[in-house]
Amino acid sequence: MATPKKRKSLTRRKRSRAHDKIVLPNIVKCENCQSYKLPHKICKTCGHYKGKLIIQPKVVD
Repeated sequence: MATPKKRKSLTRRKRSRAHDKIVLPNIVKCENCQSYKLPHKICKTCGHYKGKLIIQPKVVD
């Protein structure tokens, strides 16, 4: 395996890791029930997408 000839400086090391940051998912409110959901996905609580009922939500007893 190849080994580096010179040590990477702190600035170069940090710059190469600049894209490794953690990105939080974008969360929006459902138009129907106002619960939080991921964009462009069916709401898990009410089953609506773009104002239309897509699936019947499961009722937990």
